[in-house]
Amino acid sequence: MKPAAFAYRAPENVEEALALLEANHGAKLLAGGQSLVPVLNFRLASPPLLVDLNRIGGLVGIREEPDGTLAIGAMTRHRAVEKSALVRRANPLLWTAMPHIAHAQIRNRGTIGGSLAHADPAAELPAVCLACDAELVIQSRRGTRRVATTDFFVGFFSTALDPAEVLLAVRFPAWPAERRAGFVEVSRRHGDFAIVGVALTVDLKGGRCQRARIALFGAEDSPRLVNSDVLLDRPLEPRLFAEAARTIAADANPRADHHAAAEYRRELIEVLTHRALEQTIAT
Repeated sequence: MKPAAFAYRAPENVEEALALLEANHGAKLLAGGQSLVPVLNFRLASPPLLVDLNRIGGLVGIREEPDGTLAIGAMTRHRAVEKSALVRRANPLLWTAMPHIAHAQIRNRGTIGGSLAHADPAAELPAVCLACDAELVIQSRRGTRRVATTDFFVGFFSTALDPAEVLLAVRFPAWPAERRAGFVEVSRRHGDFAIVGVALTVDLKGGRCQRARIALFGAEDSPRLVNSDVLLDRPLEPRLFAEAARTIAADANPRADHHAAAEYRRELIEVLTHRALEQTIAT
């Protein structure tokens, strides 16, 4: 199939893009197009206008701020993040997850902001943002606001973005010296969306866990942080990993679909959580 007819505009700046969104109810933003174009072709969406963000240079870039925050513009390509030496140093979890996103050809075109705004429950980036306590910078004609990742993903393919807003950037707080991380996923083939995945960070002090953020993706209707209190104030060791994995799997509410049964996903949650925790002491 081919998409229904639509108008097309390619603004030069964010303000022009926002004006177009406000003046055209139902308009859609075009970033990398890796998710939107198939949706248009199947006529699952028929917007009257596409607002192409690719000419807005200010939405592209990776930088480290003086306080150690890693800021990535919404129109930055996946491939740029994957190949960035700065990302590898400043956020090892994000750098580790990038090659798991689709295939190289898709990463060449897909954007960080497009993936986060699409909010596929099986996508890697939303879970990484949750595990790293990232925040999203969003602009409308009323001004700019920042939204914690925990408040951004609100349901199945749903976010806190209003139709007349543009996602500007994602900001990752500075990576603590004693932080450890893990990332594991299972998919039918390399490059497919995950059936279940786990992204986590563990902050240590004196060898004991002071803070943990464990995010599941692919398992439920949206990525989410799970309760990780079982790890707090305890040394990282295999016995603890097994206990934490069982607890997290028991508390999960995995969905069933044509990819996997709920009980299979629950088993994967336990196994993958254990493996991701093992990565925290592997280096």
